[in-house]
Amino acid sequence: MPKVRTKDILEKFQLELISGEEGINRPITMSDISRPGIEMAGYFEFYPAERIQLLGKTELSFFQELSPNDRISRMEQLCTDITPAIIVTRGIDVPIELMEASERESVPVLRATMKTTRFSSRLTNFLESKLAPTTAVHGVLVDVYGIGVLITGKSGVGKSETALELVKRGHRLVADDCVEIRQEDQDTLVGTSPDLIEHLLEIRGLGIINVMTLFGAGAVRSNKRITLVMNLEIWDAKKQYDRLGLDEEKMKIIDTEVTKLTVPVRPGRNLAVIIEVAAMNFRLKRMGVNAAQQFTDRLSDVIEDGDQEDM
Repeated sequence: MPKVRTKDILEKFQLELISGEEGINRPITMSDISRPGIEMAGYFEFYPAERIQLLGKTELSFFQELSPNDRISRMEQLCTDITPAIIVTRGIDVPIELMEASERESVPVLRATMKTTRFSSRLTNFLESKLAPTTAVHGVLVDVYGIGVLITGKSGVGKSETALELVKRGHRLVADDCVEIRQEDQDTLVGTSPDLIEHLLEIRGLGIINVMTLFGAGAVRSNKRITLVMNLEIWDAKKQYDRLGLDEEKMKIIDTEVTKLTVPVRPGRNLAVIIEVAAMNFRLKRMGVNAAQQFTDRLSDVIEDGDQEDM
């Protein structure tokens, strides 16, 4: 199923449908937008017909200077069977040649009142968001001190209970159980909750609770950029866990690598506090303050001083 159709653009930006109504359900497969200026001059060798075509004041002013035959020819070539839509901006009158060609090829012609540059920017942002690569991860997403923390781990390890404690401590829940993730940029992952379970937490023995109803609108948010993964696992006495924090593990989600920390779970450990500190420490590292590296440097200095005294 196509993620975006021309009809979605029409409704989202409240555009006016001028002609080509039969093609209103055409799929939009790419976020790039074309302003066919060179095509108006007659060069269609590399015409990106699969993109939305945007006609502003510049393109249509040049179009008016063409001969009647050239006008008809240009618009016939502009309207193809794969063109999702042609949008005229600034509320400019749509040329009759465009309306006639669009009706023959069933290419929707829409009109916007916004300026061309502003509309192009908003439309591009909307399409990039909708057409971004997506995946779903089993886990809980929480906004902790402005850091999007994705809590992962096997079922029953205590992810939802930890999220509930974090909410009680003033942080915000984004999604529980299933986190829908889209890659909006090369290194930007944004997590959201499926509509069916938005604002809900499942606590074993208690059932499903509505976080927004219990704790207020300030306890939830609709989306958050993921910058840290906290993986919870049952404590294994035979396993060696990182005690300094020098080695940074990564988790790849779609095409983006995110910092991952593994936290062993056993009775008596306050996971909510640990995640809070992990989020604050992550922020410090991004600001250039690395406690583990500072400790290692001090230790190296002490060892060097000791070696010099023995000589």
